[in-house]
Amino acid sequence: MKKERKGLRNKSVLLGVSGGAAAYKAVELIRRLKDEGALVTVIMTEAAKKFITSLSLEIASQNKVYSDLFGDPMLHITLPSHADIMVVAPATANTIGKFARGIADNLLTTCLLSFAGKVVLAPSMNWRMYENPFFQENLKCLLSRGVIQVGPEKGSLACGEEGIGRMSDIPEIIEAIKSALSRKDLVKEKILVTAGPTREYLDPVRFISNRSSGKMGYAIARAALRRGAEVVLVSGPSALGKPKGVKFIPVETTVDMINAVNQELPSSTVLIMSAAVSDFTTVKSSRGKIEKSGELLLKLHRTPDILSEIGKRKRRPFIIGFAAETGEKIERAKRKLKEKNMDIIVFNDVTKAGSGFEVDTNKVVIIDRKKELKLPLLSKDSVADEILNRLVELKA
Repeated sequence: MKKERKGLRNKSVLLGVSGGAAAYKAVELIRRLKDEGALVTVIMTEAAKKFITSLSLEIASQNKVYSDLFGDPMLHITLPSHADIMVVAPATANTIGKFARGIADNLLTTCLLSFAGKVVLAPSMNWRMYENPFFQENLKCLLSRGVIQVGPEKGSLACGEEGIGRMSDIPEIIEAIKSALSRKDLVKEKILVTAGPTREYLDPVRFISNRSSGKMGYAIARAALRRGAEVVLVSGPSALGKPKGVKFIPVETTVDMINAVNQELPSSTVLIMSAAVSDFTTVKSSRGKIEKSGELLLKLHRTPDILSEIGKRKRRPFIIGFAAETGEKIERAKRKLKEKNMDIIVFNDVTKAGSGFEVDTNKVVIIDRKKELKLPLLSKDSVADEILNRLVELKA
């Protein structure tokens, strides 16, 4: 049985915490990194100690926290040499300015200068400082040399003012780290992903839909973006946050989704239809709210089949579809693969525990014309990567 590999398992993250009001968020960042399987070592500046204790960071990381440049004269070499990535969160204007100008007067800045790998900065400061031309010049200098910036966001700042300068939320920093460490094997692809349910209205307040949360499709969009693809996400109604970096097109009905897909399809190299598109719609929708009186007889007809229509085209993208079934109906999925002229179909039995709607895991079989890949119960993020792995193999 294939063992799941968490996104950051055994990756060594050297985390710098500088002296900003958002320093307390470093504890949650460390916890999330460890949940992802990462090994975390923390360097904090003397200014950071004014905002959070080294003990808090030590407990969270279960590792020694470093701050003294002269405690061990070789730390600025040994710490970076064991790291897969360096992250500074929060990254203050002072630390960013020093890094940009090659100033190394504390342990964090000396480590930054001696580290040869990917560096992620999460700026955090007052909006006036962030917009200051001197700071922007320093930031542009670093970005031009491959340093990765995540945030900051607009919102309420520690000083009580509103503006840009709030450190990015932890999930966004985690995503930036994953992206920095991901292989870029999809840089030449424009991937069109559909996700979530569609709604078919009975009247202005009632509709027919399904249980799809959109989690699988959003996971695919994030994974493709990490791996360098240009990503368009067409999503039915979902409570999930819009992934940053993707072109996001919200839709409601099946017709809305068809129109959005057809608009983006000519420039797309891959179509991944993970949306749970409604199979039926009402013959006639009421313009006013249907009164509650006695029995109601609904007359339904089939909605257009998006994949069947696209599969018939002479010029079509690489197509990946999904077959969510109740029971082990894998032969039905294989028929769909051929009948709809898909390249890959992903089968899952939604009656299995942890597989299907509204959960963070899935158990699927990835089927194409050459082989079947049966996966154990994995996170939807891991399933997304496995699907993209097979895509890369078949397009090679």
